[in-house]
Amino acid sequence: MDVIDIERFMAEGFVKIEAAVPREVGDQARELLWRQIGLSPEDPSGWREPVVWAMGDGRGPFGEIVGSARVRAALDQLAGPGGWVPRESVGMVPIRFPNVAPADDRGWHIDSSVAQPDGSWAASGRPETLLMLILFSVVGPDDAPTRIRVGSHRDAAVAMAGKVLDPFEAGPLVDAASEGRPVAYATGLPGDVFLLHPFTVHAADEHRGSEPRFMAQQPVFLTEPLDVAGASVLARAVQGRVI
Repeated sequence: MDVIDIERFMAEGFVKIEAAVPREVGDQARELLWRQIGLSPEDPSGWREPVVWAMGDGRGPFGEIVGSARVRAALDQLAGPGGWVPRESVGMVPIRFPNVAPADDRGWHIDSSVAQPDGSWAASGRPETLLMLILFSVVGPDDAPTRIRVGSHRDAAVAMAGKVLDPFEAGPLVDAASEGRPVAYATGLPGDVFLLHPFTVHAADEHRGSEPRFMAQQPVFLTEPLDVAGASVLARAVQGRVI
């Protein structure tokens, strides 16, 4: 079952899957997250922090999302059947609140994806994950959507070739390499999902809206580190641009 436009993904470095699950599933998940953090959508007086972190498990609406047939089919298209590890939970969910000073976490970067012997994580020229974003609230352009530099996966692949770097070293490197790329925004409705190439440069955004933004950001592990000379869509998307 083809879910995504492969050529567009290879050119842009990301894809949006609209209604990966029905909107009501995303709404149900958001209600559970409100309960978990002990705050209320009806009481903005409790919204004092720019970001509150929650955790989505694999039960109920969260299980429906990680088990979505459309998401699984899209991952098969990108990494190949058997090329990725199924998620057992939604994972970490940063909830961004409006009308408070923004957090200082909005730098351009690629995700760290390789575990180091000391327990830390590094960004690598052979990444071991791709990034999945799951929307649990309505996210418009003012609602702190993740910013995505369109086509930046090709720049970052060149910049990161042969390297394993601390994320604070990799961030400025891929930022400079992809500067000038057009910017897209991860906007949509509860139940929408974005899949990003491991090298796609992205960043958080300031919340200029009025309603809290609920969005999971989780790694999907590959069964083998990405070989840029390989045959998968993830590999072909950067071939010809890696030195």
